Amino acid sequence: MPQTTKSAVTGASPEGARDQQSAARAVREMFTSIAPRYDLLNHVLSCNVDRIWWRRTARTFGRLLSRPEARILDLCCGTGDMTFALRREAGKSRGRIVGADFSHAMLQRAAAKSLDSRSPSAPDWIEADALKLPFPNNHFDLVTSAFGFRNLADYDAGLREIFRILRPGGECGILDFGEPEGMLGTLYRIYFKQVLPRIGTMISGVRGPYAYLPASVERFPAPEEMISRMKAAGFAESTWTPYTFGIAGLYRGEKL
Repeated sequence: MPQTTKSAVTGASPEGARDQQSAARAVREMFTSIAPRYDLLNHVLSCNVDRIWWRRTARTFGRLLSRPEARILDLCCGTGDMTFALRREAGKSRGRIVGADFSHAMLQRAAAKSLDSRSPSAPDWIEADALKLPFPNNHFDLVTSAFGFRNLADYDAGLREIFRILRPGGECGILDFGEPEGMLGTLYRIYFKQVLPRIGTMISGVRGPYAYLPASVERFPAPEEMISRMKAAGFAESTWTPYTFGIAGLYRGEKL
């Protein structure tokens, strides 16, 4: 049977998923199962480089974040690390920052971290499906998603939904993993496919999510394909900026 090309991929497809509904359900169950150890695992498995990626992404959108009337959405926010990075970059700006995720367990962790921070301008948290967002058209100035967009059951539908809720002139930023090339890429794939799943399973006590992770990155569209999909969804000036030799990268698009 011929292999499915990345351009033909619709969205995430965890093992055993038969359609988009079962794929979304499987992803939700996976993230619920690892929520208690999610932050620890992220930092350990990335050697804390993930913190640098979040800060760099937030700084990229500093101009939008500084607007006092700005509305910001961090989509597929998980336990809120990207959301908090946006809040810190916004500083004293009174713009509204919202974190949205469809995993109740992840949002509980994010809300608990908000309480620990004792910030008077903590983000708001909303449980929502990224493919059916409860927001009106032309509502947000910025929509970000850090390491969550890759898990959507339909990438193109997710891009269209982001485009719908952005105001004209608004921007989106999708931070996600990539596949570096050359010798570094070879070493990275050995770590990602063989070492990382073992460490993740050992610390979390759950096997499935950390076997799924490298498969989901391998399945995700390559930068040129992802940019093409963003343009098809309506985004102008779509770009990809590699982080840390291409291990991760930021997709950026503007709604004109």
